[in-house]
Amino acid sequence: MEPLPPDHGYNSKILRSWARRTGYKSYVSGECYTSSSDVEASHPAHATTQPLSPPQRPQSNHHASVTSQKGAAKENTDQRPVEFMKIPPPPPPPVAFPVDKKASEAYQNAGSQHGNGEIYKLPRNAHSKVVVPSETADDVLLAKQSDMKFEIREYPGLVPSILHGLQHYLSMAGSIVLIPLVIVPAMGGTDEDTAHVVSTVLMVTGLASLLHTFLGSRLPLIQGPSFVYLAPALTIINLTEFQRIGRDRFKRTMQELQGAIIVASTFQTFIGYSGLMSLLLRFINPVVVTPTIAAVGLAFYTYGFPVIGSCVEIGIPQMLVVLAFALYLRRISVFGHRIFQIYAVPLGLTIVWAYAFLLTAGGAYNYSGCNPHIPSSNIVSKACRKHSFTMSHCRTDISSALKTTAWFRFPYPLQWGKPTFQWRSASIMMVAAAIACVDSVGSYHASSLLVATRAPSPGIVSRAIGLEGLSSILAGLFGIGTGASTLTENVHTIAVTKVGSRRVIQIGACLLIFMSLFGKIGALIASIPPVMVAALLTVMWTMVTALGLSNLRYSETGSSRNVIIVALSLFLALSIPVYFQHYASSSKMITLPNYFNPYTVAAHGPIRTNFEGLDFFLNTMLSMSMAIAFLIAFVLDNTVPGSRQERGTYIWSKGATVRNDIAASKDYFLPKSVARFFSWAKWVGV
Repeated sequence: MEPLPPDHGYNSKILRSWARRTGYKSYVSGECYTSSSDVEASHPAHATTQPLSPPQRPQSNHHASVTSQKGAAKENTDQRPVEFMKIPPPPPPPVAFPVDKKASEAYQNAGSQHGNGEIYKLPRNAHSKVVVPSETADDVLLAKQSDMKFEIREYPGLVPSILHGLQHYLSMAGSIVLIPLVIVPAMGGTDEDTAHVVSTVLMVTGLASLLHTFLGSRLPLIQGPSFVYLAPALTIINLTEFQRIGRDRFKRTMQELQGAIIVASTFQTFIGYSGLMSLLLRFINPVVVTPTIAAVGLAFYTYGFPVIGSCVEIGIPQMLVVLAFALYLRRISVFGHRIFQIYAVPLGLTIVWAYAFLLTAGGAYNYSGCNPHIPSSNIVSKACRKHSFTMSHCRTDISSALKTTAWFRFPYPLQWGKPTFQWRSASIMMVAAAIACVDSVGSYHASSLLVATRAPSPGIVSRAIGLEGLSSILAGLFGIGTGASTLTENVHTIAVTKVGSRRVIQIGACLLIFMSLFGKIGALIASIPPVMVAALLTVMWTMVTALGLSNLRYSETGSSRNVIIVALSLFLALSIPVYFQHYASSSKMITLPNYFNPYTVAAHGPIRTNFEGLDFFLNTMLSMSMAIAFLIAFVLDNTVPGSRQERGTYIWSKGATVRNDIAASKDYFLPKSVARFFSWAKWVGV
């Protein structure tokens, strides 16, 4: 054996440092120096027991020669037996995340309180990065680095806020203004009525968004006409008693919708402000939210391509252009903005609308002896009656809204007359209000993670649901045909634009209210050809379905339990309504377009009891895909055994955590001028 180099004390230093780290206590003099304090400081509570042999001290030349002569057997007898001792694991690394200078100064002054009750002071020079111990999953989510351009409490400035506000609302234009283009013609309304309802929608959306950002969850979420209310509204619109009305059918049907929405919204307000929503949150998990929201989009498959097929040369290009912008060109950036992904709907609409105008001007839809402006019910010629559907859906000059609508008009409450209240209609809208609460829960959780803040507490969620009920009452008074709730597309818009500023949403809402005063803006939107509306709605309903399915990422997607619950809920949500629609299609009734047949089950369903109101409720509810998906998923998820990790229960912040966290309290707490009047209402997070 070759002799080792001189020691010079280097190896002994290494051994001493190793002994201090591991807590090893030597039995050989001169091997290392440790004290009992070194062992006590090694976190014995988290230590693990492992076998450990003493480290071999480097041998001198004389010691090496003696060892070689005695042999291996003698060498083994000189060594002490293997000792079992506790070796502590290395401490978890601290989590570093960037914060702005204001947040850093706030933490320096007051500290950051965590779930273990300890307050950690930040170093005085921490401006770019802050190191805070992380103990809970909520803290880990909070510590993730955010790539948002503007977070929830940041103010970009007046001009950037106006531009970003317009960008935010334009990116969601399809969700905001397209519903009136479906329900108003179905109610027998004129083109001018459609323009007025569109202007009213702009007004209500602006007011509801302002209320929500000030008094609701305070997250940067747009409130507007939700697709959740569309199916119940179409069910009421297609009731036989309204189909037989000849005069003022639009106003009488709208009055029925207004009364139903007001009653249902009062129920939603009670659920929120009573604190009942805080208890229901225990049973609303990602496995429940996923199929419920996905079913909202899938339920309208009967309206999509059947209407697009009436004019495929316009409908298919409209759908393909929007999809090309949203998918193939989504990574193209112009001046730092992904304009094709953000403005996919308005850009696609503008391009295809110009193309459709050229087709109309070129005579593609001119038929000999046929006048496109004559209602189909007054057409005598069989040849013209055959082409009437194509002319009404494809021509760009068929609408008279731009000619008949005034330049300025102020939408006001009760503009369609006094609402009528029927428990039959109100019961269906109450189901829609419950589904809207489930939709909003998923949006609150997902958006709170996007804007780099803590998830809201159950009390704050209850307060937001109560405010949504008040917003829907406002929508019922103004008369937009649906309730106003959190739009599901908010999550996608925030993720794409990277703008999560609450002030941007408020300034954009003010612009929307200002635009609602110009009647020609509503008239321009009302002039969109129905086939293009159907193509845009197909893309929007696809987006709603995709956003609903994305909620499953908060659970174990590979779990057979979760996959079966979601799949069964969606399958039965599409299959059961077909069974009920079979009875409606075989009954004697007023002729309606085929895509409205699913909403005529209420009066012709298979359930027959001695109570007409109960028949209406059960037949309608069991023909609504979103209601079936919610019931099945809710029952199965809360009865089939599964761990919290497998189920993926939403992690909501505790009320005390939000109150003690300076940043979270500024994100969610009401303005001081308002909060002082509700300091007693702790169950709604004020």
